[in-house]
Amino acid sequence: MNYALHEILEVQEMAAFKTNCLTKSKTMKALVSDPRLKELMQQDIDRSTKQLNEYTSVLSKAKQSLGDE
Repeated sequence: MNYALHEILEVQEMAAFKTNCLTKSKTMKALVSDPRLKELMQQDIDRSTKQLNEYTSVLSKAKQSLGDE
C-alpha cells in the first residue's frame, strides 16, 4: 500500500499529539486521589498506548513503501 506524503505527515502529527496527551495523563494520574477519575485516566492511558502502537505500525508500513519506490 502506498501512502501520500501528506498522509504520512498527518499520522506523524497525530502521533505527536497523542504522545503529549499520554504523557500528561500519566503525569496527572499520579496526582489524582479520586478512584473513579484515576480509573478513567488509566483507560485513557491504555487507549492512547494502543493508538500509538497503531500509528507506529502505519508509519512503519509507510516507510517501507517509500523505500520500495
